[in-house]
Amino acid sequence: MLNFLQNPLLKQYVVVIVVNLSILCTGLGLAWPSPVLVKLMNSTETVLPRPITKEEGSWIVSIGFLVGMFGTILPAFLLDRIGRKRCILLAAAPKLAVGLLLTLGADVWALLLARGACGACDMLLFSVVPVYAAEVASTKVRGSLGTILQIMCSLGIVIMLSMGPFTSYVTLNAIYTCFTVVTFAPLLFIPESPYYLYVKGSNEEAIKLLTILRGSETTAREEMKEYALSQTEVKIRKRDLFKNRTFLKSLGISTTLGVGSQLVGFNAVTFYLQTVLESTQTSVASETASAVIGAIQLTASIVTTLITDRFGRKPILSITLVGMTLGMVGLGAFFKIQENGDQITGALNYLPLISLILVVFSYSAGIGSLMWALTAELFDGPARAYGLSISSIMNILAVFLTTKYFAQITATIGPATTYWFFSVNCVLFCIFILFCVPETRGKTFAEIQEELGARRIASDKEEPCDKSVSVHKNV
Repeated sequence: MLNFLQNPLLKQYVVVIVVNLSILCTGLGLAWPSPVLVKLMNSTETVLPRPITKEEGSWIVSIGFLVGMFGTILPAFLLDRIGRKRCILLAAAPKLAVGLLLTLGADVWALLLARGACGACDMLLFSVVPVYAAEVASTKVRGSLGTILQIMCSLGIVIMLSMGPFTSYVTLNAIYTCFTVVTFAPLLFIPESPYYLYVKGSNEEAIKLLTILRGSETTAREEMKEYALSQTEVKIRKRDLFKNRTFLKSLGISTTLGVGSQLVGFNAVTFYLQTVLESTQTSVASETASAVIGAIQLTASIVTTLITDRFGRKPILSITLVGMTLGMVGLGAFFKIQENGDQITGALNYLPLISLILVVFSYSAGIGSLMWALTAELFDGPARAYGLSISSIMNILAVFLTTKYFAQITATIGPATTYWFFSVNCVLFCIFILFCVPETRGKTFAEIQEELGARRIASDKEEPCDKSVSVHKNV
């Protein structure tokens, strides 16, 4: 598939872009509630026997994440058994049925079933695709390739926010179904991860694939040596994983990254984006504003892809969290003015839109683009599947709680206090990243493990086919 391309970096980009096509439909699904909830709550637009209630709407938004926790468990059992490619196909294939159910469903239970199944598929993809991308990418472009996930997700969000408010419910879901078919077909032709081929003993296949992706057999064999240094006795590592201090440290950092990325409030705001914009009662059309914000999210993701391997993960994450803080403060200030009954005129009409743009741009350029890539980098060898599954479960649990109860919390304590609470979380999250998260730019997986506390005890001259020697030890 890749032999016609000359540049090895271009080959890596092609493979990672193709595998991330599956994430395009994830972006469509994530933004789906924003235009659809407005339709389902409107008696003249709903396709259901009656308009849905706010409680039903909150379940439609959040049930995918509740069910999705089961999707994050699967990689621990499947990644090293059936491989990365088969896991991706397993997650992408059921979305055709999801699309049909959303299109033809005539009751709330059908929508909940479809959203739940979609959530399980999406969370499996979010767990596996970053692993695949990290193992296909060479060290110098691993960060950039890892952010393509967010670009594809943002592109899906832009498409949904752009067409959702202006098309009927049935047409919108028919288009979504077509996207599931078009994005699934190319996945059949991607190669398996070279690291998985090595783990399964297919050394010649792994070297052949790495030679294509890296441009030379010498470079491929050097990388195979790195595989040997990261590969320990699988049974021992799995049994004693939670006694390994390096693994526990990686797990603690990745879990905090996942939970923190939700407690800053981005998903809680964007899943109800059109509803939030309508509640501001400003002169800005909510349909236009939501499409513009989606385009800004895509732009931010592309910017991060271009700069992440130049400036590193920590500076980007820190600066963008400051931007999110300012945006959340601005939203809180606007709603406080509105609560006080003061008239909103002139520039104040644009304060919520400007604040939302700042929040969306900052999140998408920072933690939204880098979290999954950074989490995949924190684990090495056999620990990767287990570590990503556990941290993903905590991440999805946080998404479920924030999306399910965002509307209730806002109604109880007021939107101003809610957004200011998110701004405080942004500050705390920024402090955590500055002092607790290692910089992974330009480092091999083995070097990242050493920075986390493991020390290498195998020789660099060790043959790549020797997979039975333990090469990392806790200090």
